Amino acid sequence: MGRPDPEEGQPPAPVKPPDGGWGWIVLLGCFVITGFSYAFPKAISVYFKELMKDFHVGYSDTAWISSIMLAMLYGTGPVCSIMVNQFGCRPVMLIGGLLASAGMILASFTTNIIELYLTAGVLTGLGMALNFQPSLIMLGTYFDKRRPLANGLAAAGSPVFLSSLSPLGQVLLEKFGWRGGFLIMGGLLLNCCTCGAVMRPLDMGMKRKMGKAQDKYEAKEMLPIGGKSEEGISTTDGTKKGKKAKKKPKKGKKLLDFSIFSNRGFIIYTISKFILVLGLFVPPILLVNYAKDTGVPDTEAAFLLSIIGFIDIFARPACGMVAGLKWVRPHVAYLFSFSMLFNGLTDICSARASNYTGLVIFCVFFGISYGMVGALQFEVLMAIVGSQKFSSAIGLVLLIEAFAVLIGPPSAGRLVDALKNYEVIFYLAGSEVVLSALFLGVASYCCLNRGKKEPPPENNPPAGGGSDTEEAESDVQEAEEHSSDNHQPAHSTDNAVVVANEEANHVAEEQRGEGGGCPAGDGEVLARDGCNADQMVERDSF
Repeated sequence: MGRPDPEEGQPPAPVKPPDGGWGWIVLLGCFVITGFSYAFPKAISVYFKELMKDFHVGYSDTAWISSIMLAMLYGTGPVCSIMVNQFGCRPVMLIGGLLASAGMILASFTTNIIELYLTAGVLTGLGMALNFQPSLIMLGTYFDKRRPLANGLAAAGSPVFLSSLSPLGQVLLEKFGWRGGFLIMGGLLLNCCTCGAVMRPLDMGMKRKMGKAQDKYEAKEMLPIGGKSEEGISTTDGTKKGKKAKKKPKKGKKLLDFSIFSNRGFIIYTISKFILVLGLFVPPILLVNYAKDTGVPDTEAAFLLSIIGFIDIFARPACGMVAGLKWVRPHVAYLFSFSMLFNGLTDICSARASNYTGLVIFCVFFGISYGMVGALQFEVLMAIVGSQKFSSAIGLVLLIEAFAVLIGPPSAGRLVDALKNYEVIFYLAGSEVVLSALFLGVASYCCLNRGKKEPPPENNPPAGGGSDTEEAESDVQEAEEHSSDNHQPAHSTDNAVVVANEEANHVAEEQRGEGGGCPAGDGEVLARDGCNADQMVERDSF
């Protein structure tokens, strides 16, 4: 899951994703976390009218609550990446659930808008951020071939929770007031801790245990039975411990990988997402108050968000299934560009809707396009950088998007206060989304044409099947089976295993800094095996 090896200070060899099993439980947890993270900042807008009356502030002031939540969700991305790489996903998510709940509970006791910014905005936003990013990382470790579908199903949590939290918030507002509603919402956020508890990491230690057992077996085979064998085993273990002790200081160097900025696809994706976020969240945040200002009753106005959520529920899994098709998945970036173009044109074409029927039609098309964007955004990023670098990539992307979140909705709120006209806001938001779609499509096409001859290692998920390491490991097994079937002499069998091991560790050979008959470094176990085999050949020659 991107966490460094606690013994060697480096990321362990990736384990092949199971594409099922416990992964479905992880998917369910990610579904709930995604729902709270994306739907909560929008659903809380049903309380804005009451907050404006109690605190005597404008709409732009209350809109900052949602913006700060989203800014914390995005802006703390690098911090979340470092914490996940250092401590793992499960502990970080448990802490995040507690912070998110505490923020809303404390917000119910606030007496001014600044205290709301600090509690509901900063504290709850930070808690949701510590849940959201680790859940996506865990989803990427458990799914590879079914990853587009898994991303679509997990992203469906946002519309499901949006369609339920908005009416629930309206009911709580009418019965308990905004303070009682915040208190109950804080209790609901404790479910994030439950979701964090099910994020069981894949067994990264399995390969190390198997490697250690194989080393002992090879030492027994190469050395004479008796004290020499035990001495060889103890020497092997002691040398390995010395190697791990030397590599411990490197532990802090891999917490955040900035090498992804050398990937042109990642740069294009980041710029496009920055422009997209400027306008993507503006319509759903302003929609409820826009409907109320046009004379729509409060309950029906809140129901508009439920319509978006209901359509979104089916759009995200469906788009995930389409993105997983063999002939679509290699071009998923263009499908993402089309979904953004669809969303932007929906905002522009619906800017002049002035009655409830027009707003309902807008919500239907917006739900489809918004669901497509939500289902594809992280799938495209995983395809660009790969699952091993995803923990660092998503943290840096979310940090850059945080600035757009702080600019978009608050600026739209100020324009509403100044112009008293929502039409201009919808035109502006739609234009920004269309611009991001055109930039992603055109820039991706140009870069693909320029970089056809360049190998794209980041585009191949290292956690998938058919990697070089796995092929080399299969060669090791074939070599062992072949040697045991033919009953060759001991030193011949050892040499075959050593040759196969050299192929399996060809990546580590470049990192060996010491020369001689027994080189040190990542392939130290291999080198010891080779030296033992040579020593045995020399003893046989005598």
